[in-house]
Amino acid sequence: MIRSTQHFSFEASYFVSHEPELDPEDLWIVFHGYGQLAEFFLRKFMPLANSHRLFLAPEGTNYFYLQDFKGRVGANWMTRYERELAIANNHRYLDALVGKYLEKFDSKPRIHILGFSQGAATATRWASQWGKKISTLVLWAGGFAEDMVLDVAREKFEKTKIYMVLGSEDNLITAESLERQEELIKKLGNPLERLEFRGGHELNFDLLRKIIENA
Repeated sequence: MIRSTQHFSFEASYFVSHEPELDPEDLWIVFHGYGQLAEFFLRKFMPLANSHRLFLAPEGTNYFYLQDFKGRVGANWMTRYERELAIANNHRYLDALVGKYLEKFDSKPRIHILGFSQGAATATRWASQWGKKISTLVLWAGGFAEDMVLDVAREKFEKTKIYMVLGSEDNLITAESLERQEELIKKLGNPLERLEFRGGHELNFDLLRKIIENA
């Protein structure tokens, strides 16, 4: 049996908070977590959208039923199977999506990125190799991708304001994963601000608003 791969063009979904009448000052690219859909994830940010602030939510291209073989559907960014291929596809998709969207604006906005849960690793893996400047990086209920090229990521995020946000009752964040993140953060050497809220594996709107409005 011979295994081979080939590049194909394909369609993928994304959602935006609104179509701005003027060039926005700030563009937030928000990455959903495992089993979520971008449409519903973006709704949590809608009260913060305005004429100066635009939200763009790409959607993972892998879909599955959340329970059994029917009912609600969720998306994810990758699984262990064909992991490297999924990463490469994600990068091509995100490069093309964000690049094409930025072409809409004569005056380029500041770029901010928020990744939730699995979306945090996808966001950092992509952003660390993307060619544009990142003003703010928010890792919410997740962390840096452990397979980033450290020297590249260190330089990329050197002037980026980085937040790491965790819920005090988040049962999906293990002691082992926190320990691995601590080691990775030490190696990166980039300063970050740690924030905690009372809650679980979820977005806290009050804290979310403070971060976004102060970016």
